[in-house]
Amino acid sequence: MSRFMKPLTSSLHLYTAMTERVPIVVFIGNELVGAGRIAEITEESVKIGGERYMREVCTFKYAS
Repeated sequence: MSRFMKPLTSSLHLYTAMTERVPIVVFIGNELVGAGRIAEITEESVKIGGERYMREVCTFKYAS
């Protein structure tokens, strides 16, 4: 079953994606604002590449 564009809706999803090195895309509303593999997760943000994305305002989805 494909995970393509399925939202990561919990901390468990984010940590699993980070552990498995799965590519992620990041949206604010309908605008794509980032993509890559998760490097770090905090309660407030997710770091992908050199950028931090605030969990409260962003939607994270599987890119593959």
